[in-house]
Amino acid sequence: MIRTLQNDLPGESPIVHPRARQSVAALVALLLLAGSNLPAPDLPDLKLLPTLPRNLFKKGNDELLETAQAPAGPGGMCVLPTGDYIIACHPFFLPPHRVMRLGKDGQWLPFPNEPMNAPGSGDPLLLDSVLGIACDSRGVVWMLDNGRRSGTAAKLVAWDTKRDELHKVVVIDALALNPNSFLTNLALDPVSPHVYLSDPADGVTSALIVVNTETGLARRVLQGDRSVQKDPEILLSVDGRQVEVRRPDGVVASPLTGISPIAIDRRGEWLYYGARDGASLYKIRTEFLVRTDITPQVLATQITGVSQKPVCDSMAIDAKGRIYFADISRGSIDYVTPEENFLNLRLLVQDPRIIWPGGLLIGPDGQLHFFSSQLHRTPFFNSGKDVTAPPFSLFKTRPLPSSRFSFPALP
Repeated sequence: MIRTLQNDLPGESPIVHPRARQSVAALVALLLLAGSNLPAPDLPDLKLLPTLPRNLFKKGNDELLETAQAPAGPGGMCVLPTGDYIIACHPFFLPPHRVMRLGKDGQWLPFPNEPMNAPGSGDPLLLDSVLGIACDSRGVVWMLDNGRRSGTAAKLVAWDTKRDELHKVVVIDALALNPNSFLTNLALDPVSPHVYLSDPADGVTSALIVVNTETGLARRVLQGDRSVQKDPEILLSVDGRQVEVRRPDGVVASPLTGISPIAIDRRGEWLYYGARDGASLYKIRTEFLVRTDITPQVLATQITGVSQKPVCDSMAIDAKGRIYFADISRGSIDYVTPEENFLNLRLLVQDPRIIWPGGLLIGPDGQLHFFSSQLHRTPFFNSGKDVTAPPFSLFKTRPLPSSRFSFPALP
């Protein structure tokens, strides 16, 4: 079966870019499948969509509410059952603290404590470079420390906020990493003891990492598959200019970013993912990701193309299966819906205060929460100069209501 995606807007031709699968490759995949105890799949057609529709849809900006201002540029975020914000401070901002919590008194404090955030403290659980962060239903906060700030071992640190004590530490096996690894985001499986990590690496050796938090086993999967790699045709532009790495010695290069946004559905059945600099969203069943007896070739046949997506590094899925994206290029929150077979990328909210949005999640209040990070203004992208313009705002907005409706087209 070959699925095509189209924008079906007036005056627009369908956007179709199928990934060809030769008959020999398909036959090999089916032969491999015979020994894997998997049912024969309807081989998916992986799509790479080169452009987005020119006309999207938006809703009123009056529904965007600034809820807080972060003390440093955030790289990840979660919301506790109590409503407290916890942010991971992005290492590109060289923050003094790695993770911080906003309490009911309006004060930001190091999370979970000062020693774990203070280099030289001697704390055995010292946090180094945290980006991905998520809170489970028990109030346990999972922090993904990629260790790239000081060259320490990558690890998952889980902190029980109700008991205010360490829940678990899982050191990521070095065999699941490569020299270019830079772990960014995580998705918590709601029904099994697994955590899924995105490793954009250099955009080519990108991969998913599957971690069993009970056994500590970490496996690198899908490396080399196009679904996790950067689209070379995508050039990220923010503030009217292309985002490039400008080193102090004058060398200019385009950042190579593969898989970054990942999210899991409420039942834990499907993991959704895509490259930050990619125009397509994919999904794969978690039951295949967690199995260790499936060959890489067979696993790749289980990938399904879902929809087009904007350049983004965070996404969220609501209870109705609607998928929301934090659109970096446009400074907006976009979405696709199952009611439209995920064919139309629509605009939920757009505002000039939204500058490199990230951390998108659905909080315990049912609202969409996210932040404005200004990441492209950090020294890493500007020849060592910090051109950020605080505040680093945190926002919330309402997701789509249960009833289906559409918005007028942008002029």
